[in-house]
Amino acid sequence: MIIWIASYPKSGNTWVRAILNSLLYSKDSKININELQNKIRQFPIMRDFNEITKGSLNEEQFAKNCIYAQEKLNLDNKIKFFKTHNALWKLGNHAFTDETNTLGVIHVVRDPRNVITSILNHFNAYISDYNEAYKFLINPKKRFGNQISLEEIDIPTIISSWSNHYKSWSKFKKNYLLIKYENLLNNPEPEYLKIIKYLKKTINFEFEDAQIKKIIDNTKFEKLQSQEKIDGFIEATENRLDKKVKFFHLGPENRWEKILNDNIRNDIENIFRDEMKDLGYL
Repeated sequence: MIIWIASYPKSGNTWVRAILNSLLYSKDSKININELQNKIRQFPIMRDFNEITKGSLNEEQFAKNCIYAQEKLNLDNKIKFFKTHNALWKLGNHAFTDETNTLGVIHVVRDPRNVITSILNHFNAYISDYNEAYKFLINPKKRFGNQISLEEIDIPTIISSWSNHYKSWSKFKKNYLLIKYENLLNNPEPEYLKIIKYLKKTINFEFEDAQIKKIIDNTKFEKLQSQEKIDGFIEATENRLDKKVKFFHLGPENRWEKILNDNIRNDIENIFRDEMKDLGYL
């Protein structure tokens, strides 16, 4: 069965994947950011649907066959982790996933006042300013990826707005764990211990809690950022000039209080007020 690492884009999904890789798949707890997808890859990718659609994959085919693709993946009866930026959507009679195929979800969230700056950086190829990034954030019909695709990775992804995305996954209560990006930055040990406790409960994971400081040190944001600076990062996007954009960009330096203008901040706080209060951001 599947355990999802689910998040709105640029909310810490890759960071949590690095932590899980360090905990589950590394003998010395060290990780290589360019090998993360070897153990925890995204869903969907094209080969998940190859035998189902027999060709290109459009959004309708994706929605119709999403659970069927997961059923195929679960035929091995093994526990597996997948990254996804999809909302927990329902389109007509079709849904992104269900409790039959899902063992649980690690739901990663981040203050939208900081998400917007990371969205602007990451999608720089077609988002040029904060106003466009704000429209991305609030769009209830937001999708990205090719709508009709033969590419392995760049296929339809249905994310909706930041608030809809958060609310959709927060309703999935089967083995649900909420992780806040800000806590990973500012007070990491309790958040790491929450992840470890979750793994112990869901997959009978064995871990000596005394090793936690080593795990934290090996996966702190600055180390991931340093790796990208030296080796690059294959999951980084490209800008309008076809140059790689920094994936591990600002991290702790992305502080909306210093970066975001008051008009955009007020707009975000007004439209997402209920969800931000629920998460303790307001």
